[in-house]
Amino acid sequence: MRKGRAPKIGSHAIATSVMDRQQQPCISCTTFNILAPIYKRLKHHQGESCRESDYRAYWMTRNRRILNWLLFERSSIICLQEFWVGNEELVSMYEKRLGDCGYVTFKLARTNNRGDGLLTALREDCFRIVRQRDLAFEDPWNRVAQLLHVELAGPFSQGACASQGMLIVNTHLLFPHDSSLSLIRLQQAYKILQCVESYQKEMQLSPMPIMLCGDWNGSKRGHLYKFLRSQGFVSSYDTAHRYTDADAHKWISHRNHRGDICGVDFIWLLNPNRYRKLLKTSWSEAVFGLFKFILRRALQTEEAAFAFLKARDEYDHITFSGFCEGLRQLNITGHENGLGDEEVRDLWDRADVDGDGFMDENEFQQRIWNASSPEQGWEDENDIEEDGGDGEREQTVGFCVKNAVLFPAEAEKGMWPENYSLSDHARLTVVFSPVRMPCSRLKF
Repeated sequence: MRKGRAPKIGSHAIATSVMDRQQQPCISCTTFNILAPIYKRLKHHQGESCRESDYRAYWMTRNRRILNWLLFERSSIICLQEFWVGNEELVSMYEKRLGDCGYVTFKLARTNNRGDGLLTALREDCFRIVRQRDLAFEDPWNRVAQLLHVELAGPFSQGACASQGMLIVNTHLLFPHDSSLSLIRLQQAYKILQCVESYQKEMQLSPMPIMLCGDWNGSKRGHLYKFLRSQGFVSSYDTAHRYTDADAHKWISHRNHRGDICGVDFIWLLNPNRYRKLLKTSWSEAVFGLFKFILRRALQTEEAAFAFLKARDEYDHITFSGFCEGLRQLNITGHENGLGDEEVRDLWDRADVDGDGFMDENEFQQRIWNASSPEQGWEDENDIEEDGGDGEREQTVGFCVKNAVLFPAEAEKGMWPENYSLSDHARLTVVFSPVRMPCSRLKF
């Protein structure tokens, strides 16, 4: 077998095949942006552009094919984005066919009647549903996320473990129309993690695995990727294929409306034995990283950047007012989607190491210009003790990544096939094996 690639497992029924071949039952998860008909552009026979939603036969045929694939694969968890919640006929078709095959479904529309939203489907023989929580980001882009708290059921449970629960999130973040929206997407991811954290505290939950699924509209080279990594999450697909951060070009999952190809669809996994930084610390580091990137791009050198942030030419340090003005000029504040006053003050407090109200050149260099990246190096997420290790420690269920596949298969080679018509996204399916492990206390 060639190093760096997981073995392919027959056709596309990866989950069923693996479960048949493994002594221990596995669960599987599929995430898929199915391209809402209200957004899918068609070329009219006279050369004019129109929407697929105007042609029932087109969108009905395509969505039947999507459902056929999903039901053939029979993943334990299905997370769909750009689901056309505004069309009752399509919604009814998905709910009936999925329900007839043993799935319970949850849908969530984007705010302000945008027409599309999320659909999450769970196999009832795999999970017991504990609770659902919906999150609206309350921004001009009307994005949402759905949180489901479930417990493993039947053969998937792990005996006497203290916790057999898991949290599943389905979401679709903002498309990066330009680089100024990087902050917005970071904020959306931050809100998701805040929602997860507050739910765990409110319910007084023991540590449990968390899966974040969906269209993140950001690649392995972006600030969002680094932010999630700093919280202990790993990309399941990259873990399965033992890809490092240098392998970002080796797979894609989307061809956007500009014709660009990129990898934006992820199933992120956080096991309960993973160390986690304080969420607010990771957030501040992520914003610092973005701030530094913008400064470097705009001003090129440390000296120019330091001079730019000084409140007065005669000062040899940066004041809070100069810092705020610099953020405004760089479009990080000063508009409804920029950082708020509290966030700016928090950034300043972390930059002003000694708390004297000034930032000298040394502080600027250490805390901003040369601030360490929150990104963690690649680790083997499967390097865990399947027997639980120390018997005196609290036991919980976690997951090993067993395999991961993108369809169409060309996406795994960084190519997009012209004859693929199900969506403008690839379908990502990951197979996980539940294992017992000692849990690490959460760092709230």
